[in-house]
Amino acid sequence: MIYLDNAATTPPCREAIDASVFAMNEAFGNPSSLHGLGIQAEKLIDFSKEALARALGGVSKEIVFTSGATESNNLAIFGLAENYGRRKKRVVTTAVEHPSVAEAFKKLSALGYEVVAVKPDQNGEITADALVSAVDKNTCLVSAMYVNNETGYILPVESAFSRIKKQYPDCMTHCDFVQGFLKLPVKVKSLCADAVSVSGHKVHAPKGVGALWIKSGVRVAPATFGGGQQNGLRSGTEAVPAIYAFGKAVEAFSGNIAQRLERAALVKKYAVERLSEAGLVINSKENASPYIISAALVGIKSETLLHFLEAEKIYVSSGSACSKGKKSAVLTAFGLADAVADSTVRISLGFDTEKNDIDSLAEALERASKSLVKSDRGR
Repeated sequence: MIYLDNAATTPPCREAIDASVFAMNEAFGNPSSLHGLGIQAEKLIDFSKEALARALGGVSKEIVFTSGATESNNLAIFGLAENYGRRKKRVVTTAVEHPSVAEAFKKLSALGYEVVAVKPDQNGEITADALVSAVDKNTCLVSAMYVNNETGYILPVESAFSRIKKQYPDCMTHCDFVQGFLKLPVKVKSLCADAVSVSGHKVHAPKGVGALWIKSGVRVAPATFGGGQQNGLRSGTEAVPAIYAFGKAVEAFSGNIAQRLERAALVKKYAVERLSEAGLVINSKENASPYIISAALVGIKSETLLHFLEAEKIYVSSGSACSKGKKSAVLTAFGLADAVADSTVRISLGFDTEKNDIDSLAEALERASKSLVKSDRGR
């Protein structure tokens, strides 16, 4: 099996699996209980808070655990808008966001907010100038992803948020950092963000766990109410096995980000060359994240190609796995022609992807081109 769909999910690492089993077997107490088992469970949560805080460049009290990036994004967007948008009703995002952000902004629009979605320019770029220009004195929130999950495009979050904060210090900033976390050597301080979302299953932890970093002093309105866990921001008994597994995965992969990035860049460079030789059109820009390559074998529908590769035990995806096969609004926003967008697949590298994996992929794509292109064009 050659797994090249790591932007959709990653296999849990051994450290995460062992941590989850330990928490279920040995530390199964309720972390709110005052007895020894409860205290032991609480210590596992504290460990994971510290691990994430170190990796993000924050402090442990700024970490809130969630069920995943979708909840983290929703909690940040609605929680910040509610607290800071009572008199300022303008909110700004981009046209290339993950559905968990894009749909949240649609809901804000229905609630009476003025939503501005900054689109890529004629060069397929979302510039810092464009983001800053969209903000005015009535803007309460700006949300922009760091790495686009479909193309790997890196948005100018640092420069845009820094300038926005200087001009409009009361405007809140949120960053979906899911595809950058533990892949790019970026800390929350350089992002100039008030809230940052990350996900567990994108970094070799289990599904069902994520986190939201909230800058000290920033107020986020809670979305759930109950026992007051996590400082009242997310009531409910914490999922200790998943949280501890997340912490252990972060600990395992937070120490050599720069070295992995350099290695991934070499594999991506090789992949772009081999895929181009195989007849694919490369959509991703050169300065995009090396972990994500968007490419199209024009003339073959992406779903057809995906299943052809699956039969050869090679796994890629068509666009975002969260969109369930829908046409990609992101690729359209980036200016891709329909024929290219309809043929686009996303190849997302893992920390252990090798050049020989790329060779196998390229050879399979060459076979697909010969056997599929005539039949698919005739549909």
